[in-house]
Amino acid sequence: MGHLSEDKKIQNRVKRLQGQIQAVNQALMQPDCSCIEVLQQVAAVKGAVNGLMNELIEAHLRHHVIGTNTETNDDELAEFMKLLKRYG
Repeated sequence: MGHLSEDKKIQNRVKRLQGQIQAVNQALMQPDCSCIEVLQQVAAVKGAVNGLMNELIEAHLRHHVIGTNTETNDDELAEFMKLLKRYG
């Protein structure tokens, strides 16, 4: 997945996620922070993780399954489908 290290969109999503997780941690340290506030922040993290997952799926499909050939890589596609079934 070395090609992902050059993808600014994915890097930016990871940086946002890091900031959101830090905000959750800071909120948990505040004695006056409400449960609802923390839950809202966790929901934002969940949405950000889902967005990152979608970007990674698209990058994987474009780079490894579709590639530059018109033929799909059947082994990669089968492995990818197993991954989707496990986590989807």
